[in-house]
Amino acid sequence: MKLSEFNIFSWKPERWAGYVPFGFGQQRPNNYFEVFRAAWESKDNLAYAWKVLNEGVCDGCALGTTGLKDWTLDGIHLCNIRLRLLRLNTMPALETAWLENISALRALSSKELRDLGRLPFPMRRKRGEQGFSRISWDEALFTIAARAKSSSAQRMGFFLTSRGMTNEGYYAVQKAVRALGSNSIDNAARLCHSPSTVALKETLGIAATTCSYTDWIGSEVVVFIGSNVATNQPVATKYLHHAKVAGTKVVCVNAYREPGMERYWVPSAPESAVFGTKITDDFYLVNTGGDAAFLSGVLKHLLFLGLEDKEFITAHTNGFEALQTHLGQLDWATLELQSGSSMAEMQRLAVQLGQAKTGVLVWSMGVTQHFCGEDTVRAIVNLGLARGWVGRDFCGLMPIRGHSGVQAGAEMGAYSTMLPGGLAPTEANYAALEAHYGFELPRQAGLTVPEMIDAAAARELDLLFAVGGNFLEVLPDPEYVANALTQVPLRVHMDLVLSSQMLVDGEDVIVLPATTRYEIAGGVTETSTERRVIFSPEIVGHRIEEARSELDVFMDLARRVRPDIAEQLTWASTHEIRSEIARVVPMYQGIQHLTKQGDQFQIAGRHLCQDGRFKTPDQKGKFSLVSPTSSAIPDGFFRLSTRRGKQFNSMVHESKDSINGATRDAVLINPQDAAELGLQHGDLVLLTSSAGRLQARVCFANVKPKNLQVHFPEGNVLLDKAKRSSESHIPDYNALVQISRHTSLG
Repeated sequence: MKLSEFNIFSWKPERWAGYVPFGFGQQRPNNYFEVFRAAWESKDNLAYAWKVLNEGVCDGCALGTTGLKDWTLDGIHLCNIRLRLLRLNTMPALETAWLENISALRALSSKELRDLGRLPFPMRRKRGEQGFSRISWDEALFTIAARAKSSSAQRMGFFLTSRGMTNEGYYAVQKAVRALGSNSIDNAARLCHSPSTVALKETLGIAATTCSYTDWIGSEVVVFIGSNVATNQPVATKYLHHAKVAGTKVVCVNAYREPGMERYWVPSAPESAVFGTKITDDFYLVNTGGDAAFLSGVLKHLLFLGLEDKEFITAHTNGFEALQTHLGQLDWATLELQSGSSMAEMQRLAVQLGQAKTGVLVWSMGVTQHFCGEDTVRAIVNLGLARGWVGRDFCGLMPIRGHSGVQAGAEMGAYSTMLPGGLAPTEANYAALEAHYGFELPRQAGLTVPEMIDAAAARELDLLFAVGGNFLEVLPDPEYVANALTQVPLRVHMDLVLSSQMLVDGEDVIVLPATTRYEIAGGVTETSTERRVIFSPEIVGHRIEEARSELDVFMDLARRVRPDIAEQLTWASTHEIRSEIARVVPMYQGIQHLTKQGDQFQIAGRHLCQDGRFKTPDQKGKFSLVSPTSSAIPDGFFRLSTRRGKQFNSMVHESKDSINGATRDAVLINPQDAAELGLQHGDLVLLTSSAGRLQARVCFANVKPKNLQVHFPEGNVLLDKAKRSSESHIPDYNALVQISRHTSLG
């Protein structure tokens, strides 16, 4: 924070959210209260809590704050998500009496289960037993190793969450799993940005953001498509405040006029802390799933006006003429129907973008969590290429990440459809990896996360090992998922705390206590959204005595199953793992030199594809022919999407969203639609889809007419488990529903 920020004469009312100081009387988060709440919650371990905040790399979203600073802006960066997650690092072990009775635990919510405390030791529960029994690590690993030895590669599945996961953890686990003879190792990226990975690799030859956060500040325009950073990456609102000060225009394309993207009070920016910041200059409301049609219409008009970057297109791209012909064949009436927008609105944005010399296009799960998510990303890429917004300052294409470790999952090889380095599973790439590892690798295709659950339901899985996450809360049709979990002969759950999936009956369920990233000897690294590889040191202090890291556990397991290659599965330190990563994954060259707090480097620098040189075979960007699929819906139906409230992914923190005031049982609906149905704010309703039903309460909101939103994971009961992308295999987190008046909740 600079002293100039306190100069009230530099403050400009046109940037303000309002004239009432501190937003008193308005629906908004109280970020200062969050600091006191977090301190009170960790009052039994305050010194260690401070060390985690001051020394560690944030284990929340993927902005990459280290300590209380980052590489985008000077000053303090601390958000409510990080504060809400802090207790996971400071809490003591749970009272073991809770483990004696599964019935009592099943009566608790996921938040209440977390609040019980950290998992104290390995435990086991067989079918018919009332509770968990304490076991040794040796018994746990002997049991898992025996099952792995007796199972074929396709009858095992391994899953890693992304929150708090480290590069070293991803890398070690995928190596261990492949040593076991399986490629069925997947991570949470499958359920969020896998369509971005597919589309970006195809069109640009890369699978990460082409720019940095600093490119937001000073760009003429930043466009958010299906992305709500105010809720999911709150520190980003500080970047946007400074971007507004620098003259940047912000545009949002979404099905809901998100209040947090409309205005936000940034606590560490004096002007914004007092009067708030008007974040978005222009909102364009589109149908859920209508983004590709809307963006195609924007590009169609942009080309009609001749506002494309002709020099860039000629020198650095392929496929433009075919795209131009394709767009010319798309009629406006169809684009309006599919997008839910008007020709005038699409043309208005085309002019805005065509007149901007620089721009950044940012998207998230509102784009990707659809069965056609890849095509929407391709439409975004088309727009970016047409304007030449790649490889130069204040320009870029950014799939913004929501988890602190998710960017590196596929890059480290913890992905069933990729090898380390994000490489395709070709024979040449397998052979090169075998030369590094010194042992034979399996060739059989691995299972994705949804496929693992399908295999379990069909009794075709003998071993399911999940590190973190909660399948019951992140996948469609939780009843189907629960039934599938009961069919697995051996299920292993490794985590910091209890979760509801651990309580599902099974033939044999083993629960293992994990460490946090701050407890790993030698320190670890993470990769942020902007490709910054950051060292997070071991923080001396609070420990759960029997907790172990996932990288330690999986290498121990692999050595038990494959004693013949034990030497290749042993590292003396995390530094040795980083040194191997540098050899196996060339783009991570430099990771071996990270040893202390503050150490970092940015893969390929500020920009990828600099000067229009892409990572494709011909070094050119590829335009794609996108045929939008969203269309009219049957009478009486609404498009429904799932959304995040006061939560971090599936981890719900509060029953009410402090930004828009919606409770967890809310269904956001346009007042016009509610009036036509004879519904009032607060009325009880029943939502019905082809997959299930959800009781909800009407909440008026500025959503696109004929579109609804409900919270994730509560809304997962409405989702069709079979509706997935054919390319990335991501489930579709949207549905068509009917809404009717209901008399009671329960």
